Amino acid sequence: MNNIKKDRSVAGIVIFSSLLLVLAGFAFFLGHLENISRLRTLLSLFVLFGGAGLTFFTLKFHKPVVYLFFASFLILASLFLFLSAVRIYPLPFSRSWPLIPVFAGLSLVTAGWQRYRTMKLTYVVPALAFIGLGVSLLLFSFDIVPVNFKDFMVTWWPLLVLLAGVLLLLLAFVVEKSGGGDET
Repeated sequence: MNNIKKDRSVAGIVIFSSLLLVLAGFAFFLGHLENISRLRTLLSLFVLFGGAGLTFFTLKFHKPVVYLFFASFLILASLFLFLSAVRIYPLPFSRSWPLIPVFAGLSLVTAGWQRYRTMKLTYVVPALAFIGLGVSLLLFSFDIVPVNFKDFMVTWWPLLVLLAGVLLLLLAFVVEKSGGGDET
C-alpha cells in the first residue's frame, strides 16, 4: 500500500516536470521566431516554474493557503511577462504595471476558494479592492481618463475618503448581520 502512494507521487512529479518542459520548449521556440528577447522569455519561464512548483507543493502537501496566493500570483505575473516578451501583449511595463493589483486580487480569490471551498468576505472584499484599484489605475495608465492621476487625486481625494468610509460601514453591517464574520 505504501509503495502505491510512493509510485503515485513519483508519477505526479514526472507528469508535472514533463508539462513544465513542454511549456519551456514552446516558449523557447517562440523566442527564436522573431526578434524576441530570450532573457525576458527565460525570466518569465523562471517565474512560471516557481509559481507552478509552489502550486504543486501547496496542493500536494496541503500547505497553508498563503503559499497558494503567492503561487497563483507568480503564475499570473509570469504569463503577463511571457506575453509581453513574445510581443503578444505589446504595451510596455511602464504602462501596464496596474495589472499587478489585479493579479493580487485574482490570487486572493483563488486562495480563499481553496481554503473555504466557497466565497468568504474575508477574501472577496480585499480581492475586489485590489481588482478595483488596478482597474482604476489602468484607466489612467491607458489614457482612457483624459486627466492625469495627480490632478484627479488633488481634486477628488475627499470623495475617495467618503467612499472608503461608506464601504467600510457597509462591510461592518454585512459582517454583523452574518453573525460576526468568518470563523476558521
